[in-house]
Amino acid sequence: MERKVGTISRGIRCPIIREGDDLVEMTVTSVMEAAESDNFSLRDRDVIALTESIVARSQGNYATVQNIADDVRAKLGGETIGVILPILSRNRFAICLKGIAMGAKKVVLMLSYPSDEVGNALLTYDQLDEAGINPYSDVLTLERYRELFGDNKHEFTGIDYVDYYSNIITDAGAEVEIIFANQAKTILNYTDCVLTCDIHTRQRTKRLLKEAGAKVVCGLDDILTSSVNGSGYNEKYGLLGSNKSTEDQIKLFPKECQSLVEDIQAEILKLTGKHVEVMVYGDGAFKDPQGKIWELADPVVSPAFTNGLIGTPNELKLKYLADNDFKNLSGNELKEAISKSIKEKNNNLVGNMASQGTTPRQLTDLLGSLCDLTSGSGDKGTPVILIQGYFDNFTD
Repeated sequence: MERKVGTISRGIRCPIIREGDDLVEMTVTSVMEAAESDNFSLRDRDVIALTESIVARSQGNYATVQNIADDVRAKLGGETIGVILPILSRNRFAICLKGIAMGAKKVVLMLSYPSDEVGNALLTYDQLDEAGINPYSDVLTLERYRELFGDNKHEFTGIDYVDYYSNIITDAGAEVEIIFANQAKTILNYTDCVLTCDIHTRQRTKRLLKEAGAKVVCGLDDILTSSVNGSGYNEKYGLLGSNKSTEDQIKLFPKECQSLVEDIQAEILKLTGKHVEVMVYGDGAFKDPQGKIWELADPVVSPAFTNGLIGTPNELKLKYLADNDFKNLSGNELKEAISKSIKEKNNNLVGNMASQGTTPRQLTDLLGSLCDLTSGSGDKGTPVILIQGYFDNFTD
């Protein structure tokens, strides 16, 4: 009988992962036990995905705010530093800010507005329009911001991030000055030692600051790139992708984990004879239409994946074929014509009108978003995701 189910995404329950745990064995065992429990079989090209959190935890990749402070002080001088373009997040940035402030005498905090890089809003564009403010050119002091806009609490968290970040800095023992601006070089009117905290635009921001005469420029990806007094680290991403672990400790983005995904792939092949793909995933990349947040606070969706996940989808749009090429067909005749088109499609459909409307994104970004939504970020207890049928098409 022809298969009637397409893509299935399953959250796989696993034991709580601790430092030093054998993640290959735990992942494979959990997937195999889930298959037996729910009476399904693994297939070629299934995808097993592990959340970056359990990978970093098994690696013991942690650091303290004091480790952050020591590295910031060593790299930025420990006097007045500009901290610019951070995201508004209690989990992602607030604890990093605590460590940063501990490594300086004064912090000039420059917040982008009306929202941060990933969509967390301080203000709305309607508020800016009503006040006659141009966010591309106008620089606001804290006093001017309060005069124009008063207190603004985040829609979902109820936090006034301006007060929240200000208090973190002063509680850490540093003086604070807050400005609102969207041009990176604005900070050079206040200090020439700058820590830029943007994620996906960081390379351009660093270049602009250096060209404008900054004395020292670091990004979050330059802090904790090596161990500080025995801390964890991430050689490639530094503090990017880190999360709050405790009030004084962060969990960093996982270190090199390519061997992990390849070892899981090999073990599944040995046990089942099936060639699965394996990836590590962090944040997905999708936009919430209500809160305007587009989620991706990690430097990449997937820091490691097997070779079969390289590339983008190569798909035909069924509704395009049905409405155009085969608009005069119906029933089995239409099904057979579309099936024939799929079976005969080229390996590269770039520029083919029949592929318009398919999602032109990396496979790992699409799969990572599906995994992130499946696993959630709370108490589901499913840090491993099994996706089946993702690479199927209408003819399978």
